[in-house]
Amino acid sequence: MSEPIRIGIDTGGTFTDFVVARGSRITAFKLPSTPHNPAESILRGVARILADAETAPSEIVHGTTVATNALLERKGARAALITTEGFEDTIEIGRQARPELYNFMVTRPAPLIPRPLRFAARERMAPDGAILTPLDTESLRKVIEQIARHKVESVAVCLLFSFANPAHEQQVASELEPLGIPVSLSHLILPEYREYERTSTVVINAYLAPLMSRYLRSLADELQSLVRNQIPKSNRRSVSVPLRVMQSNGGSVSAAVAAAEPVRAILSGPAGGVVGAQRVCASAGARDIITFDMGGTSTDVALCRGEARTTNEALVADLPVAVPVIDIHTVGAGGGSIARVDDAGALRVGPESAGADPGPACYGRGEEVTVTDANLLLGRFGGAALLGGEMQLDTERARRFLSKLAFDMSRFSQKTVTAELAALGVIRVANANMERALRVVSVERGQDPRLFALVSFGGAGGLHVCELAASLRIPRVIVPRSPGTLSALGVLLGDVVKDYSRTVMMKTVDRNLPAIERTWRALERQARRDLTDEGFRGNRVKMTRFVAMRYIGQSFEIEVAWGSRFERAFHSAHRERYGYADSSRPSEIVSLRVRAAGITDKPRIRRSRSINQREIKPAYTAKVYLTERAAETPVYLRDDLRAGDKFKGAAIIAEYSSTTLIPAGLNVEVDSWLNLIIT
Repeated sequence: MSEPIRIGIDTGGTFTDFVVARGSRITAFKLPSTPHNPAESILRGVARILADAETAPSEIVHGTTVATNALLERKGARAALITTEGFEDTIEIGRQARPELYNFMVTRPAPLIPRPLRFAARERMAPDGAILTPLDTESLRKVIEQIARHKVESVAVCLLFSFANPAHEQQVASELEPLGIPVSLSHLILPEYREYERTSTVVINAYLAPLMSRYLRSLADELQSLVRNQIPKSNRRSVSVPLRVMQSNGGSVSAAVAAAEPVRAILSGPAGGVVGAQRVCASAGARDIITFDMGGTSTDVALCRGEARTTNEALVADLPVAVPVIDIHTVGAGGGSIARVDDAGALRVGPESAGADPGPACYGRGEEVTVTDANLLLGRFGGAALLGGEMQLDTERARRFLSKLAFDMSRFSQKTVTAELAALGVIRVANANMERALRVVSVERGQDPRLFALVSFGGAGGLHVCELAASLRIPRVIVPRSPGTLSALGVLLGDVVKDYSRTVMMKTVDRNLPAIERTWRALERQARRDLTDEGFRGNRVKMTRFVAMRYIGQSFEIEVAWGSRFERAFHSAHRERYGYADSSRPSEIVSLRVRAAGITDKPRIRRSRSINQREIKPAYTAKVYLTERAAETPVYLRDDLRAGDKFKGAAIIAEYSSTTLIPAGLNVEVDSWLNLIIT
């Protein structure tokens, strides 16, 4: 009997990546993304996989940018908000913080729901859940009539203190049911205090729900049709192939849950990359890492000490998202980032991207200079093709458009700028943008980057990672196997993860342990029910308890694991985050949180049993600009490298999904997991 097939898919701005796991055999490939309809490239790739398959896939896991792009481009649904009377403008008032401190003319981004579609419900709950004012159902019905007249596609419901008592939100949902449109309830999405962040999160969910529901339903139906048409009926495991979606917290959920709660999938793709990097590097003995994921459109970085840090304080498109997300910092710097000279003569790179369509100039259609064009002209691909020769690059076209950029640069320079000098300038500016991002997650948070390994992945990461490591004095770079498709592998390596929380607000010294335990058990009962619906039970379910704590008087809290020494853990975490701690100062427990994981079957990453002691020779040499002068540089093929191989830079390592540039003087070794270790 053939081994079951699991497929991981990560949709990026330029390429869509596929990883196919058949037991311990893992294969990968990339296809150009189709931004107008991401499902097109997905279906094309799955059809390619099924053409060689004997049985239907046991599951497909998808990292998607649909929710992210809809939020960034403001292309979500026409949504309405129902909130407690007097709180209709919370999402517009926001917090005191100004986006630009010294700009008196700064404008905030418009709220996702305009004022005419924000409605009041006459009701009031006390902070302890007691009903102060019963819900006025008569006025509520009039509100619902207005919502129907406005042809609203989705409704967000966020009532004051519904996390303490959800009865009124449940009543509102019941009254809205005849409209037959998605309803997002705050006590289900985010049962925690902070009215602005909670309202913003629920509004985002409502704004994205119709789009994500249509996309995932259509994708699931078309995937089932593909399986029925391409797999012999006798070999089909089931008519239905489970489709799961990666969440921002590093775990996946069923497509049905993701469609109902799309706010949890806003950083879906980048989260898969962090999970993949963690699992691969942990196998190789590296637990303290900084992940560097450079794709075609953006660069995503995250710092992991043993495990990825999650946060409830993320900002996406300048809007707060308070559900747990992996703490990832993103900048608009990728292979497709567009280079230009501004009115003051400064060279700018990004955040605008050429994307997949039309793409960089060297792809044959675009007419904008990008980072990819610069790397190509400098010879840093070690050849003129990508994806193992499947995708040819036009060097002369890249030179033509870089020459135009060089002319613009020369107008502001005392010397003539050549196309090669312009390309080097593009690389330096892009590196400066990415270095700032790496400093945000390390130096600016009190972490010394010299104590970490820098893990490079994404299609463009290997061309820049060594220079960035040198800038930050990071001693070791790790480049996993098939780095360009690591995010797609990561979505397969992730478990099904669900987060639950409840605000309790009690002083640590006065903690009521029986009440805390009752809350834990209620959250865990709900978690077990939900994971059972996802197909997990018994020893395939893992529960972890956390508490969100702060010193009394502070505005924000820190999450630490619950246990006999949770107070000590809080002081330690506070010292690490802010540089000080005061164990004599009274603290409080703000919220109780449970992370529930359904343990999935994971592809096995093979380790080489033999270590080579041989002299490795390059496949060929290429003319490469590492400085302002070109030099013949050895090019190694990644597929030819074996565990134990060692050599020195300068060198280029070419492979199907990515290219790695090794500056002069660096040492390269292939470990037993076939990772490149650069020191």
